[in-house]
Amino acid sequence: MIKQQIQELAKNIFNEVVANRRHLHSHPELSFHEYETSAFVASKLDELGIAYTKMADTGLVALITGDKPSANVIALRGDMDALPITEANDVPYKSQNNGIMHACGHDVHTSSLLGVAKILSSLKSEFGGTVKLIFQPAEEKLPGGASIMIKEGVLENPKPQAVIGQHVMPLIDAGKVGFRSGQYMASTDELYVTVTGKGGHAAQPQQNIDPVIITAHILTALQQVVSRFSDPKSPCVLSFGKVTANGATNVIPNEVKLEGTFRALDEKWRAEAHEKMVKMAKGIAESMGATCDFNIVKGYPFLTNEPKLTASARGFAEDYLGKENVLDLDIWMAGEDFAYFSQATDACFYRLGTRNEVRGITSSVHTPTFDIEEKALETSVGLMSYIAIKQLGN
Repeated sequence: MIKQQIQELAKNIFNEVVANRRHLHSHPELSFHEYETSAFVASKLDELGIAYTKMADTGLVALITGDKPSANVIALRGDMDALPITEANDVPYKSQNNGIMHACGHDVHTSSLLGVAKILSSLKSEFGGTVKLIFQPAEEKLPGGASIMIKEGVLENPKPQAVIGQHVMPLIDAGKVGFRSGQYMASTDELYVTVTGKGGHAAQPQQNIDPVIITAHILTALQQVVSRFSDPKSPCVLSFGKVTANGATNVIPNEVKLEGTFRALDEKWRAEAHEKMVKMAKGIAESMGATCDFNIVKGYPFLTNEPKLTASARGFAEDYLGKENVLDLDIWMAGEDFAYFSQATDACFYRLGTRNEVRGITSSVHTPTFDIEEKALETSVGLMSYIAIKQLGN
């Protein structure tokens, strides 16, 4: 009965959810600057008569409590920020904010959560328990809005038994979703390395301490952290995407700068790897007469989906969408600040399919041509509403 009610409501509000998504897509805002987005969300909650509180400056937290007796609490999270990308799509809802774009689907997440709010408000007489709606800022920028909201008490008063989130996935067709139990997404650390030697004329290397050659040794040696020190059964990644020497064909520079990322799925190994990288790089530099400053900016932890919660959420998804529309996910070495929720309480983070090859909607997230098949919004609001109500024990 409740499934059919939710499916009908999801169809009825589909156009409204699309309109909200397009408004948000046209007016993207960067992390920690989601002021208009927050005001828009607040206005929609006001229309529904749903009380909310502000948190983390631009974040909002709302509560919907069913009429039936139950002390159970479940939290749903949607992030709101956009990326510093110039949109290349020629669509009516193209970004109006130059150089800023919802290229990661957070407009989908926010509009979906508003749709869930409308569905649950309509069904309060049908369920018991409380749903906490978390409209979170700044997923894309350290230290991450999730960590700030947790520090400010988003997981208290009332305390949810679990937090559930969803994220667009352009590799999966619209109408389908994906789940993975246990370890799912990686921790993400930023690496900033400066190797300082003694520059000079390239024709007189004996008078210099060449930081370019020393850096080459360091780059090669650091890969042993992944290939020889880490457990092959626990994936990790070490990549350097920026090397700056600023010399010339005949000039050896004084220093070389590196920027990279380290990602892992184990917090103990993550800490050990940090120590090994710093010790190895400094040791190589010093043995060759140079110095090395190795700065690690610690990012998000790894994201883990609690097995029992994920199994039940997946079961509800199979019931709502059909088993053939619920897929298995592989480990994904990208990072997500939803990981903070997964480290603090039981959590489930699943993927919403948004692909439509026939219409050419296939671009990856974080690209100027990313877009979604909007039919996915009906799946999104209906499924999340169903999972929430069923997870509460109804």
